[in-house]
Parts: sequence; structure tokens; C-alpha cells
Amino acid sequence: MNFALTDSQQKIQHRARDFAQTRVAPIAREMDERGAMPLELVREMGVLGFLGGPLPSEYGGEGWDAVSLALCYEELGRVDSSVRGLMTVHTSLVSQCILKWGTAEQKQKFLPKLARGEWLGCYALTEPNAGSDAASMETTATQDDDEFVLNGEKIWITNGNIADVAIVFANSNRALKHKGICAFLIETNLKGFAREKMRGQELGHRASDHAHIRFENMRVPKTALLGNVGEGFKVAMSALDHGRLGVAAGALGVAQACLDASVEFARTRRQFGQRIGDFEMIQSVIANMAADVDAARMLVYRAAWLKDEGQRATRETSIAKLFATEAAVRAASEAVLLHGGRGYSNEYPVERYYRDIKGLQIYEGTSHIQRIVIARDLIGKEM
Repeated sequence: MNFALTDSQQKIQHRARDFAQTRVAPIAREMDERGAMPLELVREMGVLGFLGGPLPSEYGGEGWDAVSLALCYEELGRVDSSVRGLMTVHTSLVSQCILKWGTAEQKQKFLPKLARGEWLGCYALTEPNAGSDAASMETTATQDDDEFVLNGEKIWITNGNIADVAIVFANSNRALKHKGICAFLIETNLKGFAREKMRGQELGHRASDHAHIRFENMRVPKTALLGNVGEGFKVAMSALDHGRLGVAAGALGVAQACLDASVEFARTRRQFGQRIGDFEMIQSVIANMAADVDAARMLVYRAAWLKDEGQRATRETSIAKLFATEAAVRAASEAVLLHGGRGYSNEYPVERYYRDIKGLQIYEGTSHIQRIVIARDLIGKEM
């Protein structure tokens, strides 16, 4: 097996690393404290080609393969999960979903603007009573001649308050459960689209925008359908396959950042007349962390490689997401402990990594859901 990155993949990795280290890292703590990121940073990501990376050149992208996209997510996640999260929702959940399911007219209208960062996208699936169980969603889509009337609400919608376009999921026939779900591609300035910031303060990803969205007799034309009537659940699951790889790669970045910080601290912090890195217990912690990071990297890259090979990779993507997030949780916990009192405040970034990684355990399907996906794929359905 060849684990070497191609020249193109290395260039994308270096471009993402340079942006993350020079533009994002210096303001990551400030963004976390303010609870917002500057929109000019997002526009810059568009100029650099990150937001449209995997799209074909005809829509303003560079035609990145899945490995290249994972490398970009890893580098951004290594510095700030909020920035990585914005890009994953915008690029993987929205743009790649439109590319797969959109009509020619929808692609031409939306994708170039999304690729350039002129418009931002959000993915409106989660509801107060429908999270992992998407088939139980309560938002309704009632057909009225050539229009659908949407009523309901969505919560924890990343980019929801700043998005110009949204992929919205609603049920046209609740008796059909998941077979009644429709996906709609809509502009957020429509009458009946109301949004506000989620109440309370998030544990992590504090620079991200999280919205509570309500649809109040919002009329959308039939041309806004993404896919056909009743195909919304398929649309949602295909998008989550992309999103889960982004979360897995972002978690890998967090784990790598925790390892980097721990190694540096172990080399410079002295106690009892020697570096703490010379104590075997500290060495054991760092060795385990390094093994976890390497294993997570192989799983993430394998899932991306399988996508590039055109192979079905749902199970492998869930495995990568499960292991990478759990490994990063362990790494963040150990990094805070290793830093002692310094790790308990935001003086050092490991405190932020510790808060942020809990979100990655939840987003795009919790660790519990990933275990269900993996086990059901292995065991199969009873005939």
C-alpha cells in the first residue's frame, strides 16, 4: 500500500496549514472569547479555494479528491474547530450535496457563489424532537399547487444566522416516515423564514454560529426541491457521509494539536530538577496519544481513499468518525491533565480543545449512532 501523498495533495495540505497557522491561530482565542468569527476570514477561505475545493472547475472549484479535502479539514481542525466546522457544513453538507442531487439550474445558480464564499450555506435537519432519529421530524411540507408550504422548526443549525442558502428537510407525509421526507434548497430571505441565535452558551465551538430556525407558512416553489418528493432522507444520509468524514478529519486535527502541545510542554516544563518529559508516566501518556493519532489518521485517510476509488465507504467513514473523535477526547483530557493548572485556563489552547472535542462526538451522529451504523452494516438485516 502506498501511503505517500501526491504533489497536488501536499500543496493543498501546505496551503491549508499556512492559512491555519498564520491567519486563524493568532485570533483563535479571541474568536472563542467573543463567540464569533470575522466574516472576512470566511471570504478569505473562498479566495484561497477552500470553500469550493471539491467542486468541478465549471462551478468555481478545483476538483479536489476526498483525501485532499480531509487534509484541509485536518489542518483547520488542528487550530480551530469553529472554522473547520463552518467549512464542513458549507462545503460538505451543502455544496457537495447540491452537486450530487441538484438540477443543472440549481447547480449553476448556487454553486459558483458558494465556491467563492459570496454566499454561505447551512444544513437544516435537526429538530427539538428529531436528532439522530431523522425519520421522526415534525417539520411539514404541504403541497399547494406548484408550491410547498413549510411549517416547523430546526435547532443547532450551524451557520444558520449568517447563511444565504439552506438545505431544509421537511415531511410531506408523516405516515410514510422517512419515505415522506423532502429536501428543499431555499434562499434564507424568503418570507416565513425566521432565525435567532440558540439560547445559552455552547460548551465548545463558541466562535460558530448556531441558529434556531422557524418556518411559518413559508412558501417555496416546487423547483426548490432537491431530489424528488420522498427522496429527502436519501439526500440527508448522503450528505452526512460527507460531513462525517469532515468531522473525523477535524477530530484528527484536534488530537494532533493535543499531541503537539503535550510534547512541547513535556520538553520545557521542569519539576523535581528535570523535564517532566523524562518521567516514565508522562512518556507513557504521550506514547499512547501518538499511537491514537497515527491510528486515527490511517482510518480517516482510508475512508477518504475509498471514496476516491468510488467504493461504498459508509461503514469505514463511521469507523473513522468514531475512533478519531474518541481518540481526540482521550488526547484532550490527557493534555489538560499534563499541563496541570495551565491547562485549566484558556492561557493554553488545550482548554479549548477539551471543550471543542465534545461537539465532534455529537455532530453528524453521536458516537452511539456510529456504533449502530457500524454494527448493523456488519451484522446485516434479518431476512
